[in-house]
Amino acid sequence: MKEMNCCLTLVCHKSLEERLVDELLSHPDWVRGFSIKHIEGGSQKEKLPSMLEQVRGRSQRVQLDSVMNLEDARLLIAHLKQAEPNNEIAYWLVPVLEFGRLA
Repeated sequence: MKEMNCCLTLVCHKSLEERLVDELLSHPDWVRGFSIKHIEGGSQKEKLPSMLEQVRGRSQRVQLDSVMNLEDARLLIAHLKQAEPNNEIAYWLVPVLEFGRLA
């Protein structure tokens, strides 16, 4: 089994959630599982599609986290850049020192 040595985080507007989930589910060799959090966020470059979001200055976002192998994460990122080229999708990678199950 490959070493699970990084956490890939993807953040996007809630309207892109299903497309990103579909992408993750379609690559089980790279992504063995993920978590989804519903969050709010804002940035200088963000487009705020609804009037409520424009008034509040932030939008409803989705954060997807997956602990995975670093090489697989880089392959997935490269794939997403081709399949979903969208500057509204942010990502980052952080090292994972240890990953396992309690049983």
